[in-house]
Amino acid sequence: MKMRNFLMIVAMLFALSFVLVACGSSDDSEEGSNGDDTSEETDSGDSESSDEESGESSEEGSEGESASGDFSAAMVTDVGGVDDKSFNQSAWEGLQAFGDENGLTEGDGYAYAQSNSNGDYEPNLTRLTKQGYNLVFGIGFKLTDAITKVAQQNPDTNYALVDAVSEAENVANIVFKEHQGSFLAGVAAANKTESKQVGFVGGIDSPLINKFEAGFEAGVKSVDSSIEVEVQYAESFDDAARGRQIASSMYNSGIDVIYHAAGGAGNGVFNEAKDIKNNDPEAYVWVIGVDRDQYEEGAVTVDGTDYNVTLTSMVKRVDNAVVDVSTRAMEGDFPGGETIEYGLEDEGVSIARTNEEAFTEEIGTAVDEWQQKILDGEVEVPSTREDLETFLSEME
Repeated sequence: MKMRNFLMIVAMLFALSFVLVACGSSDDSEEGSNGDDTSEETDSGDSESSDEESGESSEEGSEGESASGDFSAAMVTDVGGVDDKSFNQSAWEGLQAFGDENGLTEGDGYAYAQSNSNGDYEPNLTRLTKQGYNLVFGIGFKLTDAITKVAQQNPDTNYALVDAVSEAENVANIVFKEHQGSFLAGVAAANKTESKQVGFVGGIDSPLINKFEAGFEAGVKSVDSSIEVEVQYAESFDDAARGRQIASSMYNSGIDVIYHAAGGAGNGVFNEAKDIKNNDPEAYVWVIGVDRDQYEEGAVTVDGTDYNVTLTSMVKRVDNAVVDVSTRAMEGDFPGGETIEYGLEDEGVSIARTNEEAFTEEIGTAVDEWQQKILDGEVEVPSTREDLETFLSEME
């Protein structure tokens, strides 16, 4: 009996030691797992901290850099808005195209912030920066001060400024040779006018819009120096009513072709021309659009017959520039501190030929001839009023 009890005790001790060994092994494994978990929690905590330091993207929502770490880009509009059918819209279409090409989703990989007043520029730029976008565009020269300030405060974020130059090292400056494209718009206007009176409606009287004005008048006068060119400014890029008022005055004075470089205010020019056409289908009134092909803006139907008052448009490929700079930034070749200029030679500006009925073959041939002269260096298109005066005096 004693021997039997002894064997039972030995067996129990053996079994207990096996259990203890197994438990010890399990504890070691769990301890290692806890260590890994602790590491993951630490990493996660660091990530959250990093997000907060880089702009509190975790608190702002999912509009910044995606969870997969994909490149992201955003833009801040000028007051004209993303649907101005002109400058801002072209930039947004470029950003959308970039997003589509690279599999990004709107609101995560790319987005825009609407500016309703000048006071919105800096807050919008700051918000997109905090949301973690890798590249933030400022659309329009009016954002220069705001983007320079925000860029200097956030040296680890890349920015791009359209139509002006910032001194910040992390800002890529995108400018265009608008005067070249406007010269060709002037050639088209000079070949289209019957009254020998054409008009130019600018947005804000500034060095940028003066480039459109100078190039346009130079193009008109190069074809026929006797043509009168009237210039007026709306002093706004979003006051369509003011644009319409100016256009009404011009058309009533005998002007039959108006070139606008006024953003949303230019919509008023189209509205006036279409209203005139609607009241009198035989009226000879034309509009030259700007920044993007504005052919659709000139469509009007009278008694079942379709008309279009858009002669042509000076297309400024803001969309292509946005795609180009975004791609370079994504590929690690961001041109920070550089100024990139797009002109006729690289199709940065061009003339739309959509309205084949109005933009005749004769006009197209004339435009092509003058374009070649510019590309060959035979014509140096003026970009300021001072240069225009010199240009015109040399023609005499």
